[in-house]
Amino acid sequence: MEITFLGTSSGVPTRSRNVSSIALRLPQRAEVWLFDCGEGTQHQLLRSEVKISQISRIFITHLHGDHIFGLMGLLASCGLAGAGQALTLYGPPGLEDYLQACAKLSATHLMNRIQVQTIYEDGLLYEDEDFQVSCGLLKHRIPAYGYRVQEKDRPGRLRAEQAQALGVPEGPLYGQLKQGKTITLPNGKRIRGADVCDPPETGRAFVYCTDTVFCDGAVRLAQNADVLVHEATFAHQDAELAFDRLHSTSTMAAQVAYLAGVKQLIMTHFSPRYAPGNAIQLEDLLREAQAIFPNTLMAKDFFTYAIPRARELAPAGI
Repeated sequence: MEITFLGTSSGVPTRSRNVSSIALRLPQRAEVWLFDCGEGTQHQLLRSEVKISQISRIFITHLHGDHIFGLMGLLASCGLAGAGQALTLYGPPGLEDYLQACAKLSATHLMNRIQVQTIYEDGLLYEDEDFQVSCGLLKHRIPAYGYRVQEKDRPGRLRAEQAQALGVPEGPLYGQLKQGKTITLPNGKRIRGADVCDPPETGRAFVYCTDTVFCDGAVRLAQNADVLVHEATFAHQDAELAFDRLHSTSTMAAQVAYLAGVKQLIMTHFSPRYAPGNAIQLEDLLREAQAIFPNTLMAKDFFTYAIPRARELAPAGI
């Protein structure tokens, strides 16, 4: 699982930051899941290592323009490309109406493999053999949802040498042992999968929360996540603006990460008001967040973060 930030500005693009979009790459299945699609996202995709042809699911948090104005252009381009994977879109009520209106008024023929799944409440949106995707209502001026991608646990590695030493022949029995089953050999000897396999690999969790002021919904959604991507539109000094516009400050994002017990916080969706030369800089937002939650990073466009598995993490003290 690998995250690539395609846009990290809020409201409007800047010279160095486009508006909201994140690509979650799933290399093991050659798929990309896109989260939000602000204006110019397809240009950002072309400048990145993310393959547009691999996009199979698009998750929209809410219908403000800086999160959806690039969607119609991307879908139209996919339609012109002809062949490709089916596309499923997820988002709050109004998303399908928006797309249909754009298609009708621009005489654009969307490819017939697009499906829209409207979100009406918190809960499970999608599940397959490898992943679960769930959503939770956030607190913004219009309905906005956060998303959680939960990788399922994987069976531990089979210690083939040990199995062979116990007399297990190569073949289907190896698969049964790896699934944790107990097998019986022709001589009557019983062997448990747990005795010849490493412990199961715990699945990773990625959570995306924007736009929202601090809320319990974000904390619930992010519980024990490996990575939380959370908006940090404003500095702590501008908290009044954050409450007025129902956006988060850097310290609110850090509080969500702390209360949810996440491993890594990555902040995004920054107000252009903190441009170079202004009294408050983005580095100030980073320091504010790290004072509460040290494992905080600040995203920039095209920043890529690979979510490590538990066995890939360095031991304590290293």
